[in-house]
Amino acid sequence: MTSTSSNAVLTTRTNLVLSVRPAGPGDESLLADLYKHVSAEDLRFRFLGGMREVSHERIVAMTNVDHRTVENFLAFTKPDNILVASAMLSSSGGPERGEVAIAVRSDYRHKGIAWELLRHVAGQAKKMGFKSIESIESREHHEAIELEREQGFHAVPYPEDPRLVLIRKELDAVPRSAA
Repeated sequence: MTSTSSNAVLTTRTNLVLSVRPAGPGDESLLADLYKHVSAEDLRFRFLGGMREVSHERIVAMTNVDHRTVENFLAFTKPDNILVASAMLSSSGGPERGEVAIAVRSDYRHKGIAWELLRHVAGQAKKMGFKSIESIESREHHEAIELEREQGFHAVPYPEDPRLVLIRKELDAVPRSAA
């Protein structure tokens, strides 16, 4: 996996304009603040556990990435520059498969941010040489599963835990909506 990440400007279905860029070590306080504005339920879905807050150690790991096997995309509103989402992309089970996980600030949900960010990450993953991307979701996270299905992901049982589902997209596949 080779990083081809660069800054991007995305526009959501609600005409919210986002500036997206890779995270760096100077983003620790911004990312910590983002996760203070993510609901407890969304934290549970994002990290697949019952954490109440994201530890400093985890924030450091999410901002000090190698940009080759892991990338963390940060999405900021324009022009006010509020960090509203984070999308991690990491090598999963080899150089051909990536895993994605997205978190959006509670007060910015349902504005199309996760949709556009997932689309952006899929494009970046393809440029980085991934053949597929996947996400491990709680079966209770219906919104995320539906969003991923709308973008051409397919669900398969997660072998290690019946409460989870593996959502996968082959990056050369044509999305259902385009068929």
